[in-house]
Amino acid sequence: MLQKDETKLEIFGFGDNDDDAFYCLLNLNKSPEGIDLKKLSMADPRKFDEVLNRMGCILLLKGDEVEELIKRNEIEDSDLHRGLYDLAVREEIIK
Repeated sequence: MLQKDETKLEIFGFGDNDDDAFYCLLNLNKSPEGIDLKKLSMADPRKFDEVLNRMGCILLLKGDEVEELIKRNEIEDSDLHRGLYDLAVREEIIK
C-alpha cells in the first residue's frame, strides 16, 4: 500500500481566473516533481483524467468538495494532506 510519505497534497488554481482551488493528492513515486500545470492546461479535455492519472494524481477535489468534507467531519482542515490520504485509504482508492 502507498504510504502517506509517498504522497503529497498540491493545491492549485486552474482556469481563466484561478478562482477555484483544486486539491490533488499526488503519488510521488509516479511524479516526484508534482503536477505539471502547463502540460495539464494543454491536455485534450477528453483525456484530462488520463493525463492526471499519468501525472500521479490519486484524488482530485474542488475547494467546495473539500469544504463539504470538513463540514461533515470526514477530514480536518488542520491537516488536509493527512485527511485526504486517510479518506483515499477508507474509500479504497489507495489499497
